[in-house]
Amino acid sequence: MPLNRKVRYGMVGGGPGAFIGAVHRKAAALDGEIELVAGAFSSDAMKSRRQGEQLFLDPTRVYGSWREMIEGEKKLPEGERIDFVTIVTPNVAHFEIAKGFLEAGFNVVCDKPMTTKLADAEELCRLVKKHDAVFALTHNYTGFPMVKQARELVRQGKLGEIKKIVAEYPQGWLAGATGISMWRLDPKVAGISSAVGDIGLHAWHLARYIAGLEIEAVCADLTTFGSGYELEDDANLLVHYQGGARGIIYSSQMSVGEENGLRVRIYGTKAGLDWRQENPNYLELLHGNAPVHTYRRGNDYLDPIVKHNSRLPFGHHEAFIEAFANVYVNAARTMAARIAGHKPGEFDTDFPTVQDGARGVHFIEKAIESGKKKGWVDARYTPPGE
Repeated sequence: MPLNRKVRYGMVGGGPGAFIGAVHRKAAALDGEIELVAGAFSSDAMKSRRQGEQLFLDPTRVYGSWREMIEGEKKLPEGERIDFVTIVTPNVAHFEIAKGFLEAGFNVVCDKPMTTKLADAEELCRLVKKHDAVFALTHNYTGFPMVKQARELVRQGKLGEIKKIVAEYPQGWLAGATGISMWRLDPKVAGISSAVGDIGLHAWHLARYIAGLEIEAVCADLTTFGSGYELEDDANLLVHYQGGARGIIYSSQMSVGEENGLRVRIYGTKAGLDWRQENPNYLELLHGNAPVHTYRRGNDYLDPIVKHNSRLPFGHHEAFIEAFANVYVNAARTMAARIAGHKPGEFDTDFPTVQDGARGVHFIEKAIESGKKKGWVDARYTPPGE
């Protein structure tokens, strides 16, 4: 770390009972380089204060709203205020909060999807450039070491020319449920999509991260099997990628018995690969005329960027929290380098950016557009700043 202190952050959202806020806090704390010092944990000031007490924060830095947090932190000397904010609120609030902190001169870490509207995502791209800020999007599955190894195999040409991409993310938590009331199923809070916007987005981004290919066209079949909510709970997408590759993205919250079955398979002219989130420390390289080659996390034969994102020796499993932590620590080290006037480390800038966020919002909009039209739509896109 180029600083002689920890990188300081504040959190917006993640109050009492919030699952993902606790995950973010654990991940940020894992390497001992990042410190939570402030928060506006709920739109209810009492709940925010209670969460701050549980986290043993200075009560003067536990705020009743994110706007109060901006004003309170700006008044502090530069040596005391937060270096970045983490946004873990429901989707509809991401844009306004991120915009406010960027305009106030703070770096941002934001949960996905980045915004609920493409115009808002593009505005964040412009603000990040204007204020020369670091913006990290927590597509945490890119932080798994063997995902990074998969990307290196593609970059090294081990798969040859990519022909087929199959990305799937089945869950079963909505199967058989009726009349469920939660924000992820409410278009006023979640945005225009659930199965695509919540988990299909991860499948799309992971396939793109590994294969390095952009989508050119998409044809989506979207279904709401459940009752009592408006958004889709099952999505099946056919995809045309640049260079002629063809793909399938399947995401479902109605796949009974499934837990968190994110999986990516990529097939080229020389070989294929297979990675599963529920068995994340192993990556299979598939050959047509040879046995399956299994890469195992923590071994010396892995590529340098994989070792950079590993903490434990082989045989000791690293998983969800550690992958989240890789996004956090890489972003924080990039921020620290900038604050100190240094160049970030070779692998420290490897985290999802604001442009990844804009591409994701565009992907969601095109999938929903295709589902409504019941046919193919052009999905080519270049976000501001690329």
